[in-house]
Amino acid sequence: MEDNTYAQAYKSADATTATFFNDLVRCETRLYNALNDRMRRSHGIAASQYEFLRYLRDHPDARVGDLAAFFAIGVGATSKGMDRLEGRGLVRRVPDPADRRSSLLELTDTGERLVHEADETLAAIGALIQTALDPARLGAAAQALRQLLTALEHDGIGTPAG
Repeated sequence: MEDNTYAQAYKSADATTATFFNDLVRCETRLYNALNDRMRRSHGIAASQYEFLRYLRDHPDARVGDLAAFFAIGVGATSKGMDRLEGRGLVRRVPDPADRRSSLLELTDTGERLVHEADETLAAIGALIQTALDPARLGAAAQALRQLLTALEHDGIGTPAG
C-alpha cells in the first residue's frame, strides 16, 4: 500500500511539473513575442537586441563572453549580435587595457538613448503582467522563478556546450 501511495504522489508531482513547465514556456513565449512586436514597431529592434543593450547599460566594460554567459547562449551568436548592434551605431568595441586580445563593449550615445526609450516599452509589458496577477502572486511567482534560476545557474544546467 505504501508503494502505491508513493507512485500516486510521484505521478501527481510529475503531472504538476509538466503542467508548470508547459505553462511557463507558453507564458514566456507569449510575453516575449509581445515585447518583440512592440520593440520592432516602436524602436526598430528585436527584443533580444534590447536585452543586449540593457545588459551593456547595466554592466559597463562587459565582454562578449559576459553576455553569452548571462543569457546562456553561444559566444558566436552573441558576437554576431554585437556585430549587428555595432553596425547600427548602437554599440562600439573598445580595446581592453588589461588584455590586448579582448575588447570591451559599450553603448554609444545613440544606444544609450534607444535603451532608455525602450525601457518604457518593457514597462507596458510589465503592466500586462500586473493586470493578470495581484501583487502577492506576482511577488511569489518572481521569488519562485528566481529560486529556480539560481538552482539552474548553480548547477550549470542549460548552458551551451561550446
